[in-house]
Amino acid sequence: MTTTLRPSGPERREADGSWARSYAVCVNSRTVGGIELGSDPRYGLAVGRITALAIDEGDRRRGRGTVAALAAEEVLRYRGCTRVEIAVPPAAEHAPLIAAALGYTEISRNMAKDLGATRHPLPAGGTTRPLSAAEYETWIERQHDHFAGELIDRGVPRDQAAARAAAGFAAALPDGQDSEGTALLFLDQAGDTVGHLLLRVTEPAFVFSVAVEAAHRGRGHGRTLMLVAENAAREAGAATIQLHVFASNTPALGLYTSLGYRTTLSYFAKSLS
Repeated sequence: MTTTLRPSGPERREADGSWARSYAVCVNSRTVGGIELGSDPRYGLAVGRITALAIDEGDRRRGRGTVAALAAEEVLRYRGCTRVEIAVPPAAEHAPLIAAALGYTEISRNMAKDLGATRHPLPAGGTTRPLSAAEYETWIERQHDHFAGELIDRGVPRDQAAARAAAGFAAALPDGQDSEGTALLFLDQAGDTVGHLLLRVTEPAFVFSVAVEAAHRGRGHGRTLMLVAENAAREAGAATIQLHVFASNTPALGLYTSLGYRTTLSYFAKSLS
């Protein structure tokens, strides 16, 4: 039997140049499901996405989804994509198995937590403060390079990594350190700056960046920064707080899980070159 993808709708183009299109999954010309493909605007046109894949109930457990994903890769490769990413919700229990069988690697996760009404008490001696203008210029350059480096270490080509880092920080801080609805803070302990926090405080709150300086790790400062984030979001009226974490960052995953965060999406990627 032959599995093919047949366009089931017009191609949609966005102002940023990205595209998306729906396809019917067909076996010997019989429609057995649907799939949605597109490009990821964070990277330009070089990274494709499988944004949805569904096989009809009567045709499941026959390998249709796996073959459809392979066919999708060929479409993306033909469109010039060098990498493909998929996002898998926890309820899609078979998707990680398909991803593993096709050579995808989990790269990151979205996590979320519902905020209660109680303010977290912070450890004694810790204080937060905004960055000065001079500190901000140094900080933003360092963060851009660090985030791009994290992506490069996970197999993202250098130009794509730089583009995603630039786009991410531009979205998080459109007006620099004075961007409305954000909190950008240093955590000081006993006169030393031990870490930083970048947070959108409006609903849903989102932790863009949280980090502890290497010399001060292992002392609970990461937990303190997360509690600061939750307090700031709660005070701004947010009911939930979200974050994105690399799957290989085991200490961070452990911290977020211990604080009650749950995984809402898992991202997998594969090279098409």
